Amino acid sequence: MPDLADKTVLLGVTGGISAYKVAELARLLVKAGVNVKVVMTEAGQQFVTPLTFRTLTGNPVATTMWSDPGSPFPHISLSDEADLIVVAPATANIIAKMAGGIADDLLSTTLLAARGTVVVAPAMNSRMYLNPITQANLEKLRRMGVVVLAPGEGGLACRTEGVGRMAEPSEIFDAVASELAVTSDLEGRRVLVTAGPTREYIDPVRFISNPSTGLMGYTVAARAARRGADVTLISGPVELPCPPGVRLVNVVSAADMKEAVLENLADSDVLVMAAAVADYTPAQVAPSKMKKSEGVPELKFTATADILKEVAPRKDGRIVVGFAAETDDVVDNARKKLKGKDLDLIVANKVGEPGSGFGSSTDLAAVISEADSDATLTMMSKIELADLLLDRVTGLFK
Repeated sequence: MPDLADKTVLLGVTGGISAYKVAELARLLVKAGVNVKVVMTEAGQQFVTPLTFRTLTGNPVATTMWSDPGSPFPHISLSDEADLIVVAPATANIIAKMAGGIADDLLSTTLLAARGTVVVAPAMNSRMYLNPITQANLEKLRRMGVVVLAPGEGGLACRTEGVGRMAEPSEIFDAVASELAVTSDLEGRRVLVTAGPTREYIDPVRFISNPSTGLMGYTVAARAARRGADVTLISGPVELPCPPGVRLVNVVSAADMKEAVLENLADSDVLVMAAAVADYTPAQVAPSKMKKSEGVPELKFTATADILKEVAPRKDGRIVVGFAAETDDVVDNARKKLKGKDLDLIVANKVGEPGSGFGSSTDLAAVISEADSDATLTMMSKIELADLLLDRVTGLFK
């Protein structure tokens, strides 16, 4: 088990019957040397008293925004102090608040201000858990980098059988210990990540692009920040929130992306080029909207700059990671790109497969270096892929 003695965990206790189990989780964390602080919602206090957690943790229990006159901004101070936040039980209500950005009490406000890792342990009636709204909210949280611990099946408090039982305290403890073990292995490292598509405009209202949602790059940025890195994210146009603790640089075109990468390269130790940068751009951009009545236009294109090739002579000891989204001969094509662009690692990703590629939360992928004699594509979540990639990156520093 990793050394947890210098860690601080914030427990968010909400209004579910399994709140009584969280007392055991607090005991396990304290026994491991963790400094445990607790925030309880008003409903959570109906199941377990704040005195229980104060006795177990030795710390005052926060219950309202106004409970500590010495701290006018408890939602900020609590989130700043915590290496990790656990919400258990995570009711459908708090999950919906997190997904929607609602901040109407101390816990939800603290979660909105959180910069580090958040772990949620859902617990509710089966029908509430399986409701499409709850499932969509959980998927949104996963996309944001929240660690969701799947509930178990069995007897529920409502005297029915089904899914919805909160994960056992020992399981939550193991997940917390695992997350805490990797929260600082990139501390002091500067990571530059690109994400999303680029847009190559034909006229003021039309452009050529691709289906990239930016989810892979944003996930890499979020997980790198979670591991202590100083992260800059250069993003094409997407509809994703900037991960907590990440500096965002917005760009539009491939030329913009190139300029931003070269401007920020000197201040980075690692470059992860996850963006789907356009290969071609119109040779000329019409100054005004082209009219359909003028007939079908003839478009001529020029190649965009190859950013990775321009980075190669500027590597100067930096770790550079590329992505190869391929439909055929995925590993072979990725190896060619790895060698041809002087990359340290490449993520080979098969697109066009169900559940893999643009817009999907999973990828059929492999992380490959020149030393890897064998590489097998494996279906994994983008979070798992990002963590695997960062594991390989940290290995190159040793």
